[in-house]
Amino acid sequence: MTAKTATPQIAFRYRAVDSSSGVTRTTARRLAAELGVDETQAIHIALRGLAVKVLPQYEPDDGPVTAAQIRRIEKLVPQGTKRSIRSSLINPPTKA
Repeated sequence: MTAKTATPQIAFRYRAVDSSSGVTRTTARRLAAELGVDETQAIHIALRGLAVKVLPQYEPDDGPVTAAQIRRIEKLVPQGTKRSIRSSLINPPTKA
């Protein structure tokens, strides 16, 4: 027999009435039935939706591009020839 690792749990209390900050058990049951899942899974789905909406879904970057980085990019990109992407697609450069 294998020992199970205890999963941290919290107490969850339904509200007496539905409001902008909570739902009644009746609403949770209706939602779970509509989704075809149990109440616990409905709560997880709701929390996941809120997490995607509220929390950043990407790693933070290194901040704004520095002046040195801009100079380096300008050095690497050919300067002096302005062409739009559309004109490049319609009239591709010919090879000599």
